[in-house]
Amino acid sequence: MTDLTNKDISHIADLAKLNLNSHEIVKFKKQLSDIIGYVSHLKEVETSNVEPTSQTTNLKDVTRDDAANSQNSLTQDEALSGTEETHNGYFKVSAILEKDK
Repeated sequence: MTDLTNKDISHIADLAKLNLNSHEIVKFKKQLSDIIGYVSHLKEVETSNVEPTSQTTNLKDVTRDDAANSQNSLTQDEALSGTEETHNGYFKVSAILEKDK
């Protein structure tokens, strides 16, 4: 088992933007120490004759060509036909951001 300190747990919590109380620090200290201990057991596994691999299922990603379908697209005039105000071929809307005062 790896010996983590309360300071280690607080530092990790700060990195993760977590606010932990003292009870949670003790709880997570044990849990994280156990996890690191389990992972350290992997160092004992003989892997010198194991070929590296990134996946084991031989499944491939199924993809399609990214092509526009003009039959399912609106023209610019059709898209703008339902609005009352346009400017240079775009929808005109009220500002939602303000400059610093």
